[in-house]
Amino acid sequence: MLHSAGGPPPQDPREPVVGPLDLEAHVDDALAVQAVAFGLSDDEIGVRRHIVLRHLKSPGARALGARTPEGRLVGFVYGMPNDRSQWWSTVVAGPLRAAGYEDWLDDSFVITELHVLPQYQRRGIGRRLITMLTDTADEPRSLLSAIDTDSPARSLYHRLGYRDLARDVHFPSAPSPYAVMGAWLPLPRP
Repeated sequence: MLHSAGGPPPQDPREPVVGPLDLEAHVDDALAVQAVAFGLSDDEIGVRRHIVLRHLKSPGARALGARTPEGRLVGFVYGMPNDRSQWWSTVVAGPLRAAGYEDWLDDSFVITELHVLPQYQRRGIGRRLITMLTDTADEPRSLLSAIDTDSPARSLYHRLGYRDLARDVHFPSAPSPYAVMGAWLPLPRP
């Protein structure tokens, strides 16, 4: 629907705005979002802090955040071109190989984390974060992993064109199995 001035309707000024995020400078804010959205303990947050900071040193790593008009971070996404030497790739390589999709580890952009605070979910923020991030990828496809259950997150990924490439993937120390999902870029719009 077009706004009377001929363009799209203006964004609600109370809604969070998605834009670039200096994740290194705001890692603690991002991990606070992840802790609430994903239910992390203080110990898990400490471990993930080091992982995020290490990931940010990877060539092509980038992040976006969703901030309220007051500047509060309520969602974020980050990712990077896949590198087969990264831990995640080494874990998912076997299940992808067994399913016939190991080639997806090459020339793919990986969504490493995507989290939105529960009270801001179902507003299109996660969709904006992931589509805006993958729109900047040079790679022709994208990969991610998600807990292998019927969840709002997995529903979103399916609507965005991600399909299951491997299921029942077990990461060390993760209590639940994951699905590895892949999509061709650009991701479809609603």
